[in-house]
Amino acid sequence: MSLNVVHLVGRVGKDPDVKYLTSGKVVCKLTLAVNRQSRNSDEPDWFTLEMWDKTAEVAANYVRKGKQIGVKGSLKFDTWSDRTTGTNRSSPVILVERLELLGSKREDEGNSFSGSSSAM
Repeated sequence: MSLNVVHLVGRVGKDPDVKYLTSGKVVCKLTLAVNRQSRNSDEPDWFTLEMWDKTAEVAANYVRKGKQIGVKGSLKFDTWSDRTTGTNRSSPVILVERLELLGSKREDEGNSFSGSSSAM
């Protein structure tokens, strides 16, 4: 048996980077700051999130820098070869399956949407 499930709640580090592909698919990438529950660290852990299709569209429309969100997804590694050195590199990415818009109505004032929502 294998299990690869990640649940995170945090604040968005910058506005979403959304791309519309010629295939008709939508991809959205953003960063998420998550505070670790420990007394020793005031620095958040940063995660790169990747969303596709309907979830990416919801993020593009409703998620902005500083917004609190919750995500459920799986851990994957993007791999590439460094152009300068030729070294193989990798970076962890959370492939988001479910997005929850969190926070208070006050945070959402000024947006056309308020409250909690989810997208799959």
